[in-house]
Amino acid sequence: MNASPIAALIRPTLRMRTPGLLLALTIGLVAMALGRCMPLIGGPVIGIVLGIIVRNLLPPGERYQPGIAFTGKYVLQWSIIALGFGLSLSQVAKTGLESLSVTLVTMTVAFLAAWLLGRWLGVHDKLKILIGVGTAICGGSAIAAVTPIIRPDDHDTAFAISTIFLFNLVAVLLFPLLGHLMHMSDMGFGLWAGTAINDTSSVVAAGYSYSHMAGDYATIVKLTRATLIIPVCLVLAFAVAAREKRRHKQAGSVGHFSLASIFPWFILWFLVASAVRTAGLVPLAIQPAIHLLAEFLIIVALTAIGLSANLRRMAASGARPILLGLGVWIAVSVSSLLVQWMIGQL
Repeated sequence: MNASPIAALIRPTLRMRTPGLLLALTIGLVAMALGRCMPLIGGPVIGIVLGIIVRNLLPPGERYQPGIAFTGKYVLQWSIIALGFGLSLSQVAKTGLESLSVTLVTMTVAFLAAWLLGRWLGVHDKLKILIGVGTAICGGSAIAAVTPIIRPDDHDTAFAISTIFLFNLVAVLLFPLLGHLMHMSDMGFGLWAGTAINDTSSVVAAGYSYSHMAGDYATIVKLTRATLIIPVCLVLAFAVAAREKRRHKQAGSVGHFSLASIFPWFILWFLVASAVRTAGLVPLAIQPAIHLLAEFLIIVALTAIGLSANLRRMAASGARPILLGLGVWIAVSVSSLLVQWMIGQL
């Protein structure tokens, strides 16, 4: 019996994607294991670094490329949805409201600093957005969330993630020392770490190295901050949609444009996942497994992005993106302290 047309379409596509997908999965497993041994660096950073090393020392052949591209785009979206199952909206409501003013200020400062400093340094728009979003919200996860919307080059994504995590590592080592030198309260340090350090694992590491109370507070602030990726993604989606609409008008082909083609539907599924978690429909017994799955998916996705990164093109970008990341990170860290000082929360 002849195969159905759908099966005939799926099987060649699956065969084309399998080599690259397996490569990313294999490297991702190694990265996750190493991340357990080096928690200050973390699996996502190790994954993208290993991907970059393999890409530039032992470049995968053409048969790997469809699977690598698929993993970097779709597995990345699945990881964001899986994260939603671990984020209870009610869990962070009280602390989120308490920290919202500081969070909004630091986010605004991050985006303004990224735009102004990026313009002064001559960094192009998509890389400015990636570094700004990564610094303002939640590091690699935020970059992963906006990547399908603005569709940057893979080497830009890899460069942005590498830059963001470089300053994460510095913050983990530097923030507790500075907090003690400034005699910050546990709540004050937790709010500072939760609003000024990018990646969740780095926030947790810095917070709990200061004190248990600071760690608890920093973690909840960070979770609240992470939810703001939703409105940011929606704003970016509508901005991209408006730009595409203008482009089609200029080309005389308005009818070919559809908002549905650019809308980040995975964000809606993220909301559904969060609502399910909030409603208590996710059994406690399986929540650690879901968290582990989400972590692994994002490591695999970022590994695939690393496998697509061209170091020569990244080197051609020069030191300017790194200077941009440094400038935005300093602006966010200082603004968080200033706001806390003004409202008496230090």
